[in-house]
Amino acid sequence: MSLHLHWYLPTNGDGRGIVSSGRAGSGGLGDKAAVDRAPDIDYLGQIARSAEQLGFEAVLTPTGSWCEDSWITTAALSQVTKRLKFLVAFRPGFISPTLAAQQAQTFQRVSGGRLYLNIVTGGDPTEQRRFGDFLSHDQRYARTAEFLTVLRGASSGEPFDFTGEHFQVEGATALPSDWGPPPLFFGGASPAAEDVAARHVDVYLAWGETPPQLKVRLDRMREKAAAAGNDLRFGVRLHVLGRDTARQAWVEAERLIEDLSPERIAAAQADLAAMDSVGQARMRTLHGGSRDELEIYPNLWAGYGLVRGGAGTAVVGSHEEVAERLEEYHSLGIDHAILSGQPHLEEAYWFGEGAGRLLRQRGIVKELTPSS
Repeated sequence: MSLHLHWYLPTNGDGRGIVSSGRAGSGGLGDKAAVDRAPDIDYLGQIARSAEQLGFEAVLTPTGSWCEDSWITTAALSQVTKRLKFLVAFRPGFISPTLAAQQAQTFQRVSGGRLYLNIVTGGDPTEQRRFGDFLSHDQRYARTAEFLTVLRGASSGEPFDFTGEHFQVEGATALPSDWGPPPLFFGGASPAAEDVAARHVDVYLAWGETPPQLKVRLDRMREKAAAAGNDLRFGVRLHVLGRDTARQAWVEAERLIEDLSPERIAAAQADLAAMDSVGQARMRTLHGGSRDELEIYPNLWAGYGLVRGGAGTAVVGSHEEVAERLEEYHSLGIDHAILSGQPHLEEAYWFGEGAGRLLRQRGIVKELTPSS
């Protein structure tokens, strides 16, 4: 199977710095100085059209109180693109699963079948409480399992009944589209999350741990999915920093963290430690809060994770090296690579015309047509 390349839409703002947006509600992990470009529809449209031109299949939009709403933003961007698909992240339980099925099918009609769904259960209790969610970690994943059951049922074309601990519906339906329900992407590193993925989703996403670490997880997930009768596929979420030479890339990586004080790193690590996300805890162990030895595997750099939540690693090197590392992930069974870099507009070109071009030449990534 080919490797599917996706890019990222910075709906929280963009800039040349490594840290996330400093907009209100960013959970203490933001830095206003790093946000040089507001996430208005014109700028996001530039990124979306560039991603489409460069051969990316889809773009991921995040979800949270620190960014623009993913549904509304991507619906607007679907009207200024032709082929590009949208991997829309949203939180299960914040809306009715029947309504989510209706929104998804409407999006399919409006966009011509260009929707993927990224189910984000959430791992930051502070962020969850902003939306009125006070469930524990495992309770949230139990709710996600029920949500996905109803979502699938309501999308089946037949009235669907369900009674569970978190949801009860009678005759749940969503007007079907010609393109059918979108594929479901989902990530989570805890046992509760893995159980949900094995039973309910199409693509299991992991943050960019080293290939040996990731192989252990993928092997375990294959066994769980096979036991559940699910033909599960896999994806990885990574930042990328490719340049014409390896030296240029590593100089840029160092620039991204050169102004980070020990106090700034310690404060960010304290915020991240307060989360109950197992995946986030695994990201933190890759660097231990230290700037020393951030290259944790050939061309895999953990500098992002010093001050950012979520995906904390980047593939850094020459275009050839970046392509080789992504090929290594693909050899493990990774079929989807969701990539990003600062700023997202310029870095899309660095990757698309560099490592992306090499991967297409080698047949790892297929050329996309307007109907792909």
